[in-house]
Amino acid sequence: MSPRTNDPARDSGRPAAAPAPRGEPAQDTPHVSVGGEGAPDAPRPGAGGGDAPDGPRPAPREGDAPDSPHPAGEHGPAPHGPAEGVPADAHGHPAVPQPAADAPRPGDGAEAAVAGGGGGERAVALRRYAAAAWRGQGLHLVSCAVLLAVAMTAGAVAVGGDGRDTARAAAPAAGAVTAGMLAGGDLDAAIRSLRAHLRVQPKDFGAWATLGLAHVERARTDGDPTRYARAEEALDRSLALRPGNDQALAGLAALAAARHDFPGALEHAGRALAQNPYSERALCSRIDALVELGRYEEAERAARAADRRRPGVPVFTRYAYVRELRGDVTTARRVLHRALDGAASPADVAYVATALGNLERGQGRYPAALHHYARALAADDAHLPALEGRARAQAAGGDRAGAVRTLEQVVARSPLPGPLVALGELYEARGGPGDRVRAREQYALVDAWTALARAGGVDADLDTALAAADHGDTAEALRAARAEWGRRHTVHTADALAWALHRSGRSEEALPHARRATATGYRDAAFLYHRGMIERAAGHRRAAHASLTAALELNPGFSPLGARAARTALKELTERQAAR
Repeated sequence: MSPRTNDPARDSGRPAAAPAPRGEPAQDTPHVSVGGEGAPDAPRPGAGGGDAPDGPRPAPREGDAPDSPHPAGEHGPAPHGPAEGVPADAHGHPAVPQPAADAPRPGDGAEAAVAGGGGGERAVALRRYAAAAWRGQGLHLVSCAVLLAVAMTAGAVAVGGDGRDTARAAAPAAGAVTAGMLAGGDLDAAIRSLRAHLRVQPKDFGAWATLGLAHVERARTDGDPTRYARAEEALDRSLALRPGNDQALAGLAALAAARHDFPGALEHAGRALAQNPYSERALCSRIDALVELGRYEEAERAARAADRRRPGVPVFTRYAYVRELRGDVTTARRVLHRALDGAASPADVAYVATALGNLERGQGRYPAALHHYARALAADDAHLPALEGRARAQAAGGDRAGAVRTLEQVVARSPLPGPLVALGELYEARGGPGDRVRAREQYALVDAWTALARAGGVDADLDTALAAADHGDTAEALRAARAEWGRRHTVHTADALAWALHRSGRSEEALPHARRATATGYRDAAFLYHRGMIERAAGHRRAAHASLTAALELNPGFSPLGARAARTALKELTERQAAR
């Protein structure tokens, strides 16, 4: 998973026969000769085993009709009571989030701002949830999450994403069903085809596994974690039909990673690879899990092993990210360029070009980043990560109006924490009439998404820690950051814990974590900014000056609010030094 995009890195998941082993690579850089020398079944980017696209399409959704081929009414009753892991109040009910003391009330236009904004049914449902929380109507958190889940899916049952009647849309013929169909650019059509096939062939374990993977991908592209339970049901059914089949095990690994259960993802990937050492999805899920557990050396070895077995875009992009985390931006850039040169499908071009755009934006190379995002959107104009990246690059380069317009499009279609916070900060930085309320709307939507994600079994503590530290309850931010740090030690969890401690007034305690976040050589301006502000608060002025200078030299527009705060702090430090 790439923390820059808040979504899992792409993988194809096509089941494959074991190819003949390859020799060791001659250089440190993985094989990026897509379609050239290699294993007999080495996947070409965009071939039949290619990846499902990252951006949602306007095709009609199949909706949330049960996946089971059995008649209606044969499903068990819905579970009652609070979801596991959701905080309870003194009466044992799920706690209701309380608005901040200065939160806007219905009388000052807050409710209208929250309920407005347009967008898809998922974004509208999140806005309604946030408005209910602001009104303080006494709705319990899990009840809200359940109602929200219904609202997020009910519109898709009756009407397709483009307004067409889904019932009148002819389902594709139920022909050959493989995981490769997820690469075709229309997940909804794939899900319809799989369901039609399973009504005729309900014992096709491979089709159940592929359906589970399709739900994981749809949850990611829609920002809708309610689909994870549906994915789990389909994958479990596949395993019941064929115990130990590698397709379903690899699917469970992808599902666990999507829920941020990285030890579980590693375990499932290992079981899948024991059955099929050449499973691309399992190989990629193993790399993802090791990265997200902070085991970077093991992740690099896993990426090299995956490259020898199944070279292709999914492996190349992961290897590039591992090198970037180690501070080797040059190798990361070279690998991504070679992968882009070999990308054969629009989906692969969009994905790799977006990865290159993110890399260049992180290094402050905004024109280069915008060039790559433009190439991604030329290949797939619905690729949301490219739209988000373009908006961030626009903001960093000074085009705040363009950035706001683009991010508003993104959050209307996929209201995830990253773009919601980015849009809220742009509103704050703009400071126009109503912008304060608009910003709070975005932060309230983050809380709504987090509640829904937790109800769907997703560990959302890192998202909570990062958003709440700057825009919410600092005590909750610290709780979430400590919980995440207890599960995994990565540069991102170290940074989140450091910042939450600092925002809670514990800068001395934060300093070792801030140093650990930058210890691998990972070049991230936000990490350097956090470290500099922590050093300044702890009285290490010279170190703070160096860290803040490095942050602004690396990426001067890394955050509309953070960059401004960094410049203010740096000016103060410089004036103090001059006065001594």
